[in-house]
Amino acid sequence: MEISGIISAVIIGIIIGVLGRLVVPGRQRIGIIWTILVGILAAFIGAAIAHALNVDDTNGVDWIEWIIQIALAAVGVAALDRAKSRR
Repeated sequence: MEISGIISAVIIGIIIGVLGRLVVPGRQRIGIIWTILVGILAAFIGAAIAHALNVDDTNGVDWIEWIIQIALAAVGVAALDRAKSRR
């Protein structure tokens, strides 16, 4: 992976994190930095899952990959919020 690919993955991860946070109902008690980190991690894991399912390279927008990434980010945001609320 080249540096441009890593930079674009980080930017996409930020977007994925914000979208994942919007999907989770209610107020989350995690900061924006945690949201971004969860989004970046979800973007990388979602891309790997999409590649394994062979849906990562389609004509046009890769909607299935985006849906996988957003779902992973939503799960990550909800799990982190739940873990922080127990403290």
